[in-house]
Amino acid sequence: MDIYTKNSLYNLMDGERTAVQSPPHHLSIKTHQEMCDQQDLQFSPSRPSSPISPRMSMISPPSPESPWTLSPLQTQSPSLLYYCIASLHRNEGNIYSIAVSKGTVFTGSESNRIRAWRQHDYIERGYLKASCGEVRAILAYGNLLFTTHKDCKIRIWNFTVADNFKPKKISTLPRRRSLLFFNKRKPQKHKDCISCMAYYHAEGLLYTGSYDTTVKAWRVADQICVDTFVAHESNVNAIVVNQDDGCVFTCSTDGSVKIWRRVYRENSHTLTMTMKFQQSPVNALALSSSFNNCFLYSGSSDGTINFWEKEKMSSRFNHGGFLQGHRFAVLCLVAIEKLIFSGSEDTTIRVWRREEGSYFHECMAVLDGHRGPVRCLAACLEMEKVVMGFLVYSASLDQTFKAWRVKVLPDENLCGDYVERSDSKTRAMEYEMSPVLSPSWVEKKLQGNYFQ
Repeated sequence: MDIYTKNSLYNLMDGERTAVQSPPHHLSIKTHQEMCDQQDLQFSPSRPSSPISPRMSMISPPSPESPWTLSPLQTQSPSLLYYCIASLHRNEGNIYSIAVSKGTVFTGSESNRIRAWRQHDYIERGYLKASCGEVRAILAYGNLLFTTHKDCKIRIWNFTVADNFKPKKISTLPRRRSLLFFNKRKPQKHKDCISCMAYYHAEGLLYTGSYDTTVKAWRVADQICVDTFVAHESNVNAIVVNQDDGCVFTCSTDGSVKIWRRVYRENSHTLTMTMKFQQSPVNALALSSSFNNCFLYSGSSDGTINFWEKEKMSSRFNHGGFLQGHRFAVLCLVAIEKLIFSGSEDTTIRVWRREEGSYFHECMAVLDGHRGPVRCLAACLEMEKVVMGFLVYSASLDQTFKAWRVKVLPDENLCGDYVERSDSKTRAMEYEMSPVLSPSWVEKKLQGNYFQ
């Protein structure tokens, strides 16, 4: 489903050509101090929280390279502070995937190299090189790294980070088999792009979803495919696993979200629930699970984020509502603690917080800095005394990788659910402060292959 018309895209292209361009750079890393010296506008808990302030209306739109970004949508809660701590660029095409483990951030792109960046200072530690590129999905667990490639295969790596970064490829799935065994059983290989992965820690099962509409379960211990099932009528775009009970959640371009459960003492899977509220493709999933509750979030091409809550007695998921704020498709989601991060085709990242014991969600900030659709996200917890902090990583079809530091101040009373503002001045201001879309992405959008 196209989000807007071709004419509007050409207008965006014209605006981009007349905009002031940033100087090209091969690789740039900015420290916190350098960023503070460049920007006078900083956040303060005492800052007025009015949705529209005279001072804000006079602020010109921040440049895409601005380290401190003022959210175009001001909420009533000043309890979240954020800034961009690094902006990295390699001439290796679009970045499709991000994973974090053992103090290392991995990025996969159109090239055959998976870059490894040291967390906190974002110096490149090295890279993993495969025979085939276009790394669409990355998953890290401990010292294991799983990557998917254009040849529709999965590669398993082991890495150490004690002194030097030492990666080693363990295996490729499906494994190559002898000619005798090959005649008895063909390798269980996907027939199209592997778009997503999830790992069930307790059983050592790796789930892969593909554009061939199927999901496969691989037992990592002996590196074999134990089950294959047709999950959807179209592309499988995202997959997550509930580590508490092993339930598998999938979403698709066919507009549905499905829940699968393993058959007891077997490797097969059965469909337990289908959730479909609109025809719009579902691009992303995130699961927020704790001792008290479990929420499932899905991001759609219509710009909305639907969420469901799990019933404690029946284990069914009831639709709780949707979050509205993004203007174009939601492409990626991450849930950690009570925060939900959503990346969109509108080039922004929104930070949502769920109020304890209710369905209320507040949009706390809009992270604005990319010049193309935000394709993938990753996040991890970073506690600092009484302040809860997060490190958030984003990659865009503008071919940049950014690291953000987000801090949530304590003892803040939420002021209710986020409601999209209908005031014309607020809406106009939000549109004016949006970054200009890169012309290369707009061309791909017009050709209809911006995700392929």
